[in-house]
Amino acid sequence: MKLDDAAVRLEALGNTTRLKIYRALVRAGHAGMPVGKLQERLKIPASTLSHHVKTLVAVGLISQQREGTTLVCHAEYDVMRTLLGFLVAECCVEERGCGAASTAA
Repeated sequence: MKLDDAAVRLEALGNTTRLKIYRALVRAGHAGMPVGKLQERLKIPASTLSHHVKTLVAVGLISQQREGTTLVCHAEYDVMRTLLGFLVAECCVEERGCGAASTAA
């Protein structure tokens, strides 16, 4: 992952509303969650949810899929795993004897 890609994804998650949305989708699992249920669960206006979902989609952290008349949001787990891997990839590489360096990757 490139540094710039990691930065925009982390910036998107730096907003508390977007972090709540993302965490709700992670908890929902691979089935995802319909937008209406997400709005109901988080108790935020539809326009606010739409704005934040658009940002998360733009940076690749979530995707949307239409199932009939329902729009379902899904967490992109592989993207998050790659982001987390990027963050810890060089853990303790400059510290001799650090056990984290061998287990970070």
